[in-house]
Amino acid sequence: MPTIDMPLKELQTYSGLNPRPADFDDYWERALAEMRAVDAAVELVPSEFQTPSAECFDLYFTGVRGARIHAKYARPRLAERPHPAVVQFHGYSGNAGDWTDKLGIVSLGFSIFALDVRGQGGYSQDGGGVTGTTLNGHIIRGLDDHPDELLFRHVFLDCAQLAGIALGSPEVDPERVYAMGGSQGGALTIACAALEPRVKKLAPVFPFLSDYRRVWQMDLAKDAYAELRTYFRHFDPQHKREDEIFTKLGYIDIQHLANRIRGEVMMGVGLMDTICPPSTQFAAYNKITAPKRLEIYPDFGHEGLPGFNDKTIRFFLGDY
Repeated sequence: MPTIDMPLKELQTYSGLNPRPADFDDYWERALAEMRAVDAAVELVPSEFQTPSAECFDLYFTGVRGARIHAKYARPRLAERPHPAVVQFHGYSGNAGDWTDKLGIVSLGFSIFALDVRGQGGYSQDGGGVTGTTLNGHIIRGLDDHPDELLFRHVFLDCAQLAGIALGSPEVDPERVYAMGGSQGGALTIACAALEPRVKKLAPVFPFLSDYRRVWQMDLAKDAYAELRTYFRHFDPQHKREDEIFTKLGYIDIQHLANRIRGEVMMGVGLMDTICPPSTQFAAYNKITAPKRLEIYPDFGHEGLPGFNDKTIRFFLGDY
């Protein structure tokens, strides 16, 4: 078959290039302790958008560093209680999407919690306050500061915190909380289930934010990863700090979080993906030790994967 990356046989054993910081586990335990110490002050505000079958709310909570985070929350009006729930994550620079996108899941008796990533296209706050560049991208945000200031550290914690809110909702069955998303949303699905291992099933699609050094090696630091090239050109033009920079990015590399997942995984990947190269996705998938399976689309890139959304719903319903 045609390929833009390794042959499939090699992808199936690829273990990643980007360094894992020596204190990675301590880093994330410290981060989780900070998250758990936050008073979330959850607020539900009824939305102007309502339907006869779905009750819709703007949900706000306080995340780490005091940021007020927004999510769309829709629940079925007449479903059994407790019932299943899905936590949904969007692509890079986007937002939680329209309410109508949520109604199909709600019609099946699920609640859905859809995050606005802080500082991107929705209503969640990015409090700022880091040393160094904030130009053109969130991967490099905080890279010149202490590793605890990396923006995606905070975003990953927001994902886990929202899943915790879903798990603690009286109408939700904590044994049936699931997560899904594509691209950045796929990365956040993995990070969410890694940091909140009570998530029972997850369906990431072509996850972003994995194996940064491999992206660089393939000369694909463009499009969604363009800020890596921008950073080197401005702040390390001779790559004297290359090892240090990629090691620091290792704190927010989802491949290093993947082995913490305890829920069942169904991941979609297109083998012609030049935005999030297949090898970077396999670097994360191959480290998952929980029950898992791949849905492979050999001729597809970073685009809709036919049938995968239907498979996701069937996976959550338990019949696929």
